[in-house]
Amino acid sequence: MKAIVITRHGGPHVLKLEEREKPTVNENEVLIKVKAAGINRPDVAQRKGNYPPPADAPQDIPGLEVAGIIEQKGTNVHQWKISDKVCALVSGGGYAEYVKVNAGQCLPVPDGFTFVEAAGLPETVYTVWHNVFQRGKLQKSERLLIHGGSSGIGVTAIQLAKYFGAEVIVTVGTDEKGKRCMELGADKFINYKVQDFEQELKESPVDLILDMVGGAYFQKNIEILKPDGRMVYINAMQGNIVSLNIMQMMRKRITITGSTLRNRDTAFKSALAKDIHEKVWPIFAEEKFKPVIFTTFPMEEADKAHQLMESSRHIGKIILEMKQD
Repeated sequence: MKAIVITRHGGPHVLKLEEREKPTVNENEVLIKVKAAGINRPDVAQRKGNYPPPADAPQDIPGLEVAGIIEQKGTNVHQWKISDKVCALVSGGGYAEYVKVNAGQCLPVPDGFTFVEAAGLPETVYTVWHNVFQRGKLQKSERLLIHGGSSGIGVTAIQLAKYFGAEVIVTVGTDEKGKRCMELGADKFINYKVQDFEQELKESPVDLILDMVGGAYFQKNIEILKPDGRMVYINAMQGNIVSLNIMQMMRKRITITGSTLRNRDTAFKSALAKDIHEKVWPIFAEEKFKPVIFTTFPMEEADKAHQLMESSRHIGKIILEMKQD
């Protein structure tokens, strides 16, 4: 099979198209013929050598989410049939013509969604559902602040939070991105290049913050959280090491948490997929969620896709498309 390989750690130019062996499934896995694969920031971090994959994942083929068709399945797999259309969260190997994954981590391609649209769902929906709703415990009428509102995670969080009745504020880098977030349901945007979100929100604090920035945002987040507020981290692009005033945290009874999905075991991911199928997939059937695809690239242009991801010019998802038979 053809796959995009990280030939060495470095810039986008280290991504090369190579031939690799097609994966062999075990009794609990399915083999997916990949039609499209999502691009995510952890892929960029892996390419740079900052985010090593788990031991059981391909070590040099990035890609955490795919959509395609089941071509083979293990003897213990009964919930899927050959030729079923699925999307899946994978631990690596998504930038390839084939990828294997535990059957429990697959979800059906929603009715009316293309493979490209479905490929942009797993990483974002799994991340948002677990962090905003399970860990963050977002409730109806609460105020949610999303840093990076125009990212793939951001546009997913906006739509799901609004569906469940929350008020949504986002930070973005341009007014254009802010207006797009408003179109998706956000109630307010703050352009962090010309506005200080702490000053904007100090008189109207929030209940929950979803942060992928870290660094100097940490203390600002603390300042604008309500008593009993929650802060959930899914990345720290501007720095992992911060200072915490423990007494301030205690006085406000703030909960600080976060997670990564890639290193969680298959039992956790399968349980999460089941919960998402029950609670989120029906929203797609109601047409209450719009996939936001910024652009697509053919698989062999993965380097250009990474360049775009690192530029942060995009709104929503960047997707690789594999050649159709």
